[in-house]
Amino acid sequence: MKEKFKIKGQLRTYMQWPLYLSALLIAANTVIGAASTKAGIIMAFFTLLYVGIAVWLYTYRRRLLMSGLVEFSAEYSWMQKQLLTDLELPYGMTDENGRILWGNTAFSEVLGEEKPLKVTRKNIMTIFPEITKEVLKLNEGTAVLHAECNERKYQIRLKAVYMKESPEVIVSSVGVEAAGQMLVAVYLFDETEILTYKQMVDDQKMVAGLIYLDNYDEALESVEEVRRSLLTALIDRKITKYITNMNGIVKKLEKDKYFIAIKQSYITELKENRFSILEEVKTVNIGNEMAVTLSIGLGMNGDSYYRNYEFARIAIDMALGRGGDQAVIKDGERIQYFGGKAQQVEKTTRVKARVKAHALRELMETKDRLLIMGHRLTDIDAFGAAIGIYRIATAMDKKAHVIINEVTTSVRPILDRFVGNPDYPEDLFLTGGKAAELVDANTLLVVVDVNRPSITDAPELLRLVKTIVVLDHHRQSSEIIDNAVLSYVEPYASSSCEMVAEVLQYIADGIKIKSAEADALYAGIVIDTNNFTNQTGVRTFEAAAFLRRNGADVVRVRKMFRDDLEDYKAKAEAVRDAEIFEGSFAISVCSSEGIGSPTVVGAQAANELLDIAGIKASVVMTDYNHAVYISARSIDEVNVQVMMEKLGGGGHRTIAGAQLAGVSIEEAKTRVKAVIKEMLEKGDIS
Repeated sequence: MKEKFKIKGQLRTYMQWPLYLSALLIAANTVIGAASTKAGIIMAFFTLLYVGIAVWLYTYRRRLLMSGLVEFSAEYSWMQKQLLTDLELPYGMTDENGRILWGNTAFSEVLGEEKPLKVTRKNIMTIFPEITKEVLKLNEGTAVLHAECNERKYQIRLKAVYMKESPEVIVSSVGVEAAGQMLVAVYLFDETEILTYKQMVDDQKMVAGLIYLDNYDEALESVEEVRRSLLTALIDRKITKYITNMNGIVKKLEKDKYFIAIKQSYITELKENRFSILEEVKTVNIGNEMAVTLSIGLGMNGDSYYRNYEFARIAIDMALGRGGDQAVIKDGERIQYFGGKAQQVEKTTRVKARVKAHALRELMETKDRLLIMGHRLTDIDAFGAAIGIYRIATAMDKKAHVIINEVTTSVRPILDRFVGNPDYPEDLFLTGGKAAELVDANTLLVVVDVNRPSITDAPELLRLVKTIVVLDHHRQSSEIIDNAVLSYVEPYASSSCEMVAEVLQYIADGIKIKSAEADALYAGIVIDTNNFTNQTGVRTFEAAAFLRRNGADVVRVRKMFRDDLEDYKAKAEAVRDAEIFEGSFAISVCSSEGIGSPTVVGAQAANELLDIAGIKASVVMTDYNHAVYISARSIDEVNVQVMMEKLGGGGHRTIAGAQLAGVSIEEAKTRVKAVIKEMLEKGDIS
């Protein structure tokens, strides 16, 4: 204890000052004695008296001073400990394993104890599961997390504390044996009320929304003229009743467009019932052959009401771009999708195709060079669409190049008809790196068969080229090419080749298509529609007929895309080994060994599995290039695009895919099954 309370530091120096002054006084006495002996003798008497008193004080009165300091320290330590114990802020100490060593009164009350905690067997991790062993490994840092205990919400701050550096009050509280160890200080800040008030403020925020009827004109045409007003009135009533039940307002903007405003507190209810209005409006039937569907776009948590309205406009555009019959919520940067179970209705009018064709022509006339790009691992649809755009460019005397970084075996047969052909320039096909060297202010980039920048064949071109055109038939996701000056995304189309075939008919008069080009476009339609059995409409056959008139040969295309024996065996194995999950989902694995384009074979196997009775959707996985490629297909009952989006992919309502990096086939299969179960539980799959 003596060593523990040894006087040191500034206090020790202060007590030694009389000794230092004694030396000074002796020196002064010596100087005075040299000047006057009598004066020196008199001064020596007082000097000896001062030195004696100083030595006595330092030697004998020191113990009394130390005793007083100890008494003061004890009283101060007790007061400090009492203040810490009675502190209203819950505060405790744990060891590195989470065992509670000490807690003040407020901390004990949070844990349901009546008195301040001493060393106990209780573990902080059992009380707050959010605190884990990994969190407790603070070293010299801090951690902040949020948790709930006894219906109260707390912000928990954890801080590393070393006992050798801690005040005596803490050492005496948790035990001297802990000295030198790293402990964890736990601070609990009750944030229940502030979170409650924050939630109340959030609940009162306005959510702006837009409701569009997807097929208003088509539905009206399917009923008698005298009953059309009744159909419109019933739809208005359904929408108005649905919104007013949430104390919202509805304003009809046009015959098929509505503006709505509701409180944010009702969003949870809308999510829980999966926007039941989507299904309710389909029950309106007064003899109309076609069920009415609608799309909803909601914007929330913007920095102003106008911003929320802009979010709603973006959301409704995404809902329509994904095929309609669904709700999209844009919550700041976060986007959520609901619905989308109904089959899209093909638009029979070509007005949109004509308008987009004229807009594309105006853009092309202002540029000298075109770069045409599809998605990574270019397929037949992307290749055929690119060739169609190339034909438009050459007809307008523009230099054009098609970007292909990797030629797959599925594309090789049709590509060979262009390579070495004297009708086409040697630099028709370029890699992304070569194309980047050609970019200047007069370059136009046309992106076909893809609208997600991350999976384009050369994403760097999207940053280099200022004028970008997107032409795609896949439904949009939250990741889009947002700097396109012209975007033609038509999810009703069967393929990008169908869209390009229509554009070819409107963009200019007298464009002559060569047989190789017609074959490429026709092949894209055939492959994407699985021989006109999937996502095929009237305009699909009209586009095919246009290509046939321009030299496309059905037999030549069929011969060109016959399977190799190894590919056929791999596809047959995938079909044979398919697992039927939840009674109606076929899940299988396609081998990639010895296969030139295993992803294409996997997609073909997924198509084959749909021919099995009772199968609603098929999913085939292929391990290729250190990633698992997933091909998903359905006929009409399941929206596989929503399924693949949950795995980071996307696509079309009946044709979709995803890529999972860093996982095994079994892990990918487990994730696919989990997504299917989730969709079944939420009612996304009937």
